Amino acid sequence: MKTRRTWRTTAKTPRSGAAARLGAGLAAVAGSLRGRAGWAVGSAAVIVLGLAGAWLFVGGEESGPPDPRARQYEDFDACLLTGEKGIVAGTPAAPVWEGMQQASLDTRARVNYVPVVGPQSADNVRPFFNSLMQRQCDVVLAVGGPQVEVTEADAKKYPKVRFVVVDGASDADARTSPNVTVAKAGDGLKSSVAEAIRQAVKASDS
Repeated sequence: MKTRRTWRTTAKTPRSGAAARLGAGLAAVAGSLRGRAGWAVGSAAVIVLGLAGAWLFVGGEESGPPDPRARQYEDFDACLLTGEKGIVAGTPAAPVWEGMQQASLDTRARVNYVPVVGPQSADNVRPFFNSLMQRQCDVVLAVGGPQVEVTEADAKKYPKVRFVVVDGASDADARTSPNVTVAKAGDGLKSSVAEAIRQAVKASDS
């Protein structure tokens, strides 16, 4: 008997807010089901209210505050253009990506990469490069022969964007825009990339 009384007490706990309104709506629909005339309309209403109830109890009424543990990023994007293999270990882009991640930890800049799929040629790279420009990346890094070639050739069209090319042409500094930095592959590449992004973020804040 105690179990039954406890259940009844719990069942009588008043509901509030949208949940109470939903219950009242279901009760009204139940009344409309009396007789065959209201069967079709009542069935449709039950389905609609059922979907509304699912939305409500999943979290439609109260989404809650954002998770305080979620990392807050600056409005700054560093984008990497790579070969078809992307940033997997052993690729030329792997240390560049590590440097970008380090810079992101230091500055809270967002970092991402785009691998060029298909022929590794300047003609095929250019649409991928243009997509980064459309996304309004603040810094664009390029790894790979055709990726560097396209970046060096088109950087002057985007004077407000900073570019970092890995192993660019030997005379890159002389024939490209001043917004292009040449980074050399090797043990110091990760640090060079991280510092280039830090400087770009700092310049954007000034």
